[in-house]
Amino acid sequence: MPDNGLNDRTSRTTLFAIIALAACTPGKDGQSRSADTTGDRIIHADKEPGNWLSTGRNYQETRFSPLDQINQANVSELGLVWSYDLDTNRGQEATPLVVDGIIYTTSAWSKVQAFDGVSGKLLWQYDPQVPGASAVKACCDVVNRGVAYWNGKLFVGTLDGRLIALDARSGKPVWSVVTVDQSRNYTITGAPRVVKGRVIIGNGGAEYGVRGYVSAYDVDSGKMDWRFYTVPGDPTKPDGAASDDILARLAKKSWSPDSWRLTGGGGGGTVWDSMSYDPELDLLYIGVGNGSYWPQKFRSPSAPVGGNNDNLFVASIVALRPETGEYVWHYQATPGDQWDYTSAQHMILTDLKIGGKRRKVLLQAPKNGFFYVIDRETGKLISAKPFAKLNWANGVDLKTGRPNFNPDSDYSKTGKVWLGEPGPLGAHGWAPMSYSPRTGLVYIPTQDNAFPYVIDATFKPLPKGYNLGVNTSAGPVPINPMGIEAIRKTIRGYLTAWDPVAQKAAWRVPQGMGANAGVVSTAGDLVFQGSMAGDFIAYNAKTGAKLWSFDAQSGIVAAPVSWSKDGRQYITVLVGWGSAQGLAVGPLNWSKQGPRRNISRVLTFALNGKAKLPPVPAATVRKLQTPQQFADAATIDRGRHYYQRSCYACHGPSAISGGVLPDLRYSDSIGNPDVWNAITIDGALASSGMVSFKEAYSAEQLNAIRGYVIAQAHETVRDKGQ
Repeated sequence: MPDNGLNDRTSRTTLFAIIALAACTPGKDGQSRSADTTGDRIIHADKEPGNWLSTGRNYQETRFSPLDQINQANVSELGLVWSYDLDTNRGQEATPLVVDGIIYTTSAWSKVQAFDGVSGKLLWQYDPQVPGASAVKACCDVVNRGVAYWNGKLFVGTLDGRLIALDARSGKPVWSVVTVDQSRNYTITGAPRVVKGRVIIGNGGAEYGVRGYVSAYDVDSGKMDWRFYTVPGDPTKPDGAASDDILARLAKKSWSPDSWRLTGGGGGGTVWDSMSYDPELDLLYIGVGNGSYWPQKFRSPSAPVGGNNDNLFVASIVALRPETGEYVWHYQATPGDQWDYTSAQHMILTDLKIGGKRRKVLLQAPKNGFFYVIDRETGKLISAKPFAKLNWANGVDLKTGRPNFNPDSDYSKTGKVWLGEPGPLGAHGWAPMSYSPRTGLVYIPTQDNAFPYVIDATFKPLPKGYNLGVNTSAGPVPINPMGIEAIRKTIRGYLTAWDPVAQKAAWRVPQGMGANAGVVSTAGDLVFQGSMAGDFIAYNAKTGAKLWSFDAQSGIVAAPVSWSKDGRQYITVLVGWGSAQGLAVGPLNWSKQGPRRNISRVLTFALNGKAKLPPVPAATVRKLQTPQQFADAATIDRGRHYYQRSCYACHGPSAISGGVLPDLRYSDSIGNPDVWNAITIDGALASSGMVSFKEAYSAEQLNAIRGYVIAQAHETVRDKGQ
């Protein structure tokens, strides 16, 4: 129940009005401000078009700016105003906040920065000192997607599972709480949200076997108000959480009775990114991630008597009461998910006229490739259509809301290799989409990709690294030019403008290989988006025509924001690639000249901006290491299996790095067993993120990996004709 005891919508609205009248004070720009609640400002975000107060700009997460000073007629005059080079060149995924001309953003390793938005001057930086060893728990780089702001405080989730409140003026810590069991493989990479004085934060780690949940903390004290677990735990030990009742009544019936034991207390379902909030309905929507382990055979081999095997609430949207965590409704997009088809992607709330009736809807384009229009009051599915290539289902039954599964996709049962579309990169990953009320279109970073799903018959979870349950070494990825070109063709990026009423694409712009960046749309009828190739681009929101571009010198994956100060509109974006695809799918990030290096920075643009970026640093000349091979063919093949099991996500498939983290074919360590052992066994580089793997592999197995990398280095030399 609400703390103030007011249960009806009218009373809550009246209370807001009283507070606003009693406690308004002039802000820095002379406008009246509600002195006690940032929430009221976020609810009425369109009254402050110059600010960007929450990660999606408003609670509905539309990522649409009402500013139109920069428009189709003059966007060609857009120029750089300032740039600031960050001190960490890993993946940069943050959406900046802008509060009265001050930019607050985060960078890799959960660092927080405050900038004067007009001059670009760094006001302060806070480093939470995340231990380097935490990197091994992060599936998809040491990224952070931003902060939340509330009444003079900032809130950031750290990679090692802390939630920290900072004074927005000074950057000094106010309080800090540990939100996870740090002995397990939990991380936090998502941006918190603040609703009704509660900081809402989830976590990641489903690829490592953890159990997902979302928690709410008091903004002033850091005291936890409630927690909601997304999958059942030990049936003999209730959690004492807001989720206890619904898990017992509903979710438990959708898991094998022994799932808790099989998953070691995990099961997945992490709430690692997307949330949105409807102030009128007073509903908080959370997007839930994939099941763990991927194949149902390893986490839920059979349905209980009288139940099903849907594994609630994995790959679902769940509606909760933000003050209590009380369950209201759910919609599961991918029942029993076995393909890493998370529903943790961006959710947008808006009202659409459908079938002659105005509907309150929630829009989502999750990994599985279907675009969903859902009644956000009831959770009932209104429509679902493919927005990208997919073959795991041939449609969604609108009566039941369930997909029509392709029987071949159940690789857990068949034991066969199944080439699934999309693969685990998803038809739409974490990169935020945007909805423009002017065009009625949703702008989706889209990609077509495939993956050979096959169960790992010998799977046993390891204490370090990925625990997927699929055989990632089912076939070696070729490193010759023809092989690389074949891989390139399987992953193609697009910017898709989607009509959510007609459920079809209005236009689609091909963007080459690899993942796409987040987007923002504006009242100037523009869509801004970066690219992995390093271009920052403005598109015509109605047609998709390219109107302007800027060479940022390094790949972009983060979403831009638009804001204003003293009558001038600005566009700000973080530059720096990495993340899951940037690290793991190495060849896809290469241009004809090789991989562009990561230069992480903050860029801000405005009309008639005259600033210039510094020259691109000269490329470092690297030399392949080709020491004499010590391993026989059988050892090399075992090394390939171990490498693909635990190393490829950071150092690239087939030992071909994406360019952010070291390419082991060029490392001196592969020719020196003592150095190799110091790194892989003794953890000599743990502070940099490369921890010891002696808990997962024997010395002989780690040496076999070295033999495999040497073999790949020699193969590269032969391929290049050297």
